[in-house]
Amino acid sequence: MHRDLRKLLAEMTLEEKASLCSGLDFWSTKGIERLGIPSIMLTDGPHGLRKQRASADHLGLFDSVPATCFPSAAGLASSWDRDLIRKVGEALGEECQAEDVAVLLGPGANIKRSPLCGRNFEYFSEDPFLSAELAASHIQGVQIQGVGASLKHFAVNNQEHRRMTIDAIVDERTLREIYLASFEGAVNQGRPWTVMCSYNKVNGEYASEHVGLLTEILKEEWGFEGFTVSDWGAVNERTRGLAAGLDLEMPGNGGAGDREIVSAVRRGDLPEEAVDRAVMRVLSVIFKAADGKREGAAYDPNAHHRLAREVARESMVLLKNEGELLPLPKTGKIALIGEMAVRPRYQGGGSSHVNPTRMDDLREQLLLSAGGGVEIVYSQGYELDRDDEVEELSAEAVRVAEEADVAIVVLGLPERFESEGFDRSHLRLPDNQSRLLEAVSKVQSRIVAILSNGSSVEMPWLSSAGAILEAYLGGQALGGALADLIFGDANPSGKLAETFPVDLRHNPSHPYFPGEGDRVEYREGIFVGYRYYDAKNIEPLFPFGHGLSYTTFQYSGLSVDKKDMEDTDSLTIQVEVSNTGDRPGKEVVQLYVRDVHSGVIRPEKELKGFAKVYLEPGQSRTITFQLDKRAFAYYNTDIGDWAVESGDFEMLVGKSSAQIELRETVFVHSKAAPGKKYTRNTAIGDLMTDPRAIPAVQGLLANTPFGASSAIANEDSISAMMAAALKDMPLRGLAAFSGGAFSNETIDEMLRELNAD
Repeated sequence: MHRDLRKLLAEMTLEEKASLCSGLDFWSTKGIERLGIPSIMLTDGPHGLRKQRASADHLGLFDSVPATCFPSAAGLASSWDRDLIRKVGEALGEECQAEDVAVLLGPGANIKRSPLCGRNFEYFSEDPFLSAELAASHIQGVQIQGVGASLKHFAVNNQEHRRMTIDAIVDERTLREIYLASFEGAVNQGRPWTVMCSYNKVNGEYASEHVGLLTEILKEEWGFEGFTVSDWGAVNERTRGLAAGLDLEMPGNGGAGDREIVSAVRRGDLPEEAVDRAVMRVLSVIFKAADGKREGAAYDPNAHHRLAREVARESMVLLKNEGELLPLPKTGKIALIGEMAVRPRYQGGGSSHVNPTRMDDLREQLLLSAGGGVEIVYSQGYELDRDDEVEELSAEAVRVAEEADVAIVVLGLPERFESEGFDRSHLRLPDNQSRLLEAVSKVQSRIVAILSNGSSVEMPWLSSAGAILEAYLGGQALGGALADLIFGDANPSGKLAETFPVDLRHNPSHPYFPGEGDRVEYREGIFVGYRYYDAKNIEPLFPFGHGLSYTTFQYSGLSVDKKDMEDTDSLTIQVEVSNTGDRPGKEVVQLYVRDVHSGVIRPEKELKGFAKVYLEPGQSRTITFQLDKRAFAYYNTDIGDWAVESGDFEMLVGKSSAQIELRETVFVHSKAAPGKKYTRNTAIGDLMTDPRAIPAVQGLLANTPFGASSAIANEDSISAMMAAALKDMPLRGLAAFSGGAFSNETIDEMLRELNAD
């Protein structure tokens, strides 16, 4: 329905305008009945709707309505499946419609800087491209149902330690290439109705008061059209936040923020136009939600549970499968060991905790999948609520394992190890679990280890298990999905969206995490995750993008539609993938780009494309990728924009960041001027990266004893030492070594011409 929001705004009093800039209560916005402006509900839900009943506590943490609990983002990301994540979003949107929820608070697109972050289960990846693509799909799915998504937590919110006061110090290039890029892609592709600011400071300014983030980048540069909302309780100073671009404060605070706004406007400290801008944005979403509301909406909980099972299957990662231990035959005796088998860790702790509509029982699902052909004997093995070993439980588990044909040992991190609100202190499993696995391995050589955790763990016990299946936090259908994979009714196809380090000390942020006092410095810069392991040549426990299958895949025929291109062109890349095994399966084809000879510090390679493809045995398919300028660019802080250096770029296609199968090289010409001002101290080699400067420099060199328009382009014409010296020589050095061929005035004239462009 069309509404004249400007006319509506003109009819409001200042007090009414201010009232729309904060919540009515914990979850709802204020309405204005006389103007026909309704109140709408916002509520938690990255992986499932968490709507509070009328009897809910004042903190909004307990007594939620039943809703489908899907795998958390750490698992969803391991599916690498845009379409599947969009389906999850659609299901969440359906449940929101049924519960009269207008905005779902999620997804979370923060980067996994450290595996210690207690909220990593709620975030997609260490890689901004993958995170942005999956977040966009999630948003699109939710919003196609007429429900808004709230992309969060903007920005640089990568730890729980002192999250409400910590100041994240990060340089501009790192900010743009890593921590903002995941949000940028999600905003541009997903078009979320709202974006939620984080608690922390960014480079000295609270995110809730950061005009650079909220207005200049998000709204003006990226073109975000919805409203910005505070994380619950993230507002430091309300009027300063409003002026910076924070439109809605949540939760409601009894009108205190509203009164501050009115007083500030009347004192002349806050322009009423700033209030008007916020109100217009809030109104646009309120009425979009009202128009999208479907009366009598309902959903099928059984269908959503089936989807949750499918998603959990697709999200699980087969990390190890020695001797093709998995899949198991549907006969024999299985020892099912570990309290997590009956008390599953299926979701993260904190504000996203969902009250599931039902829960699969792993033992029951294994029996159903086996069709009565197996005997399953359960042993508790350890106590989930303690770390020390209980000898009686361990001894019983060893006995049960010894008498079985195979042991399935269910391990993982209890909620007390990782949750919203605090960070982990190490990457180990509880001691009693590790010791149990090692004890069982002494009597049973066929061990399948199942992991339930929200982020990576160290595995000093790696050799004790023949197969390891990373289930992450698999949602309410965790048990059924595990049974499908264990017996081979489905083929594992998940790939890690984060690096698993051998040792926590190998993580690039380790020396600086979580900071000192209220300050954390991101000194590792752009080298986050696999970018760092590549640069340092450190072999991780399991690399980014890793995941095994019950079948095999072969790559061939890598081709590009051009070998020489301008950076304004698009590049089409094709590769053929074949299923060379005897089972149907899905493969995630990963495309990385490498700048071969970069004049700036860059990662060895960066993910720039991926596709998940289903193939029957013997079937082949051609996968096509499209790359634009951004795939070759770095963020140039001199010009405040993305820039490409002229040179060779490798297209690397592989099964993980560490398993590259094919490569092809393309030369990319930079069309844009670098935008920096050249001086007499600019190195000749730097000038030669600018297409505009090359003719002028070659002209200068031609008149010198270097000879030498070819001196830089062709090092065979002079000694390697002379070539290196010339590349690093400042322009002023030419006057000294030209033998009087030209003067400083000649150089100054060239500089004036270059800098005038």
